[in-house]
Amino acid sequence: MIRVGILGDIGSGKSYVAKQFGFPVFNADVEVAKLYKRDKKIFNKFKKTLPKYFNKFPIKKEEVLKAILDNNKNLKKIVKIVHFEIRKKMEIFLKKNNNKKIIILDIPLLLENNINKKRDILVYVHSQKSNILKRLKKRPNYNKRVIRRFRNIQLPLDYKKKKSQFMIKNNFTNKYVKIQIKSILKEIL
Repeated sequence: MIRVGILGDIGSGKSYVAKQFGFPVFNADVEVAKLYKRDKKIFNKFKKTLPKYFNKFPIKKEEVLKAILDNNKNLKKIVKIVHFEIRKKMEIFLKKNNNKKIIILDIPLLLENNINKKRDILVYVHSQKSNILKRLKKRPNYNKRVIRRFRNIQLPLDYKKKKSQFMIKNNFTNKYVKIQIKSILKEIL
């Protein structure tokens, strides 16, 4: 099985690009949303670690954002709790798809949390800053300070580019992205 990790800036279109590969995708953001809605164990850990912010299940995204904005250290606490569970979900995904030729890992903190393996193929998604900002502003819970906090815990984009074997220039048109993906698949298969 070939593991392809998708890297890039927040709002660069990593999830969109991941889907375009046409292989099973592990999307960490989707899994986190499920944890907030369905996993009482996560809620209990949040409540124990940050009791001021979490007192009712299911976890609401607004509560998470408030905790992140109130204190710099809260984001790291939240990430530590969530990524432990995400790692377990990813292992289940990998076992379920171990007969597939390729799987795609769409995990925002892939390198930061050492989730990637040495043999993983890393694809960096590059987008114009103006396009990223436009897209981020359309998100329902857009908050510049939250985005900044997340960027502060991430590795520099230049480092991610250097670590990647491939780069996809995402201009947010389907055809252009698919041509680049086809070229990458041709090379790795």
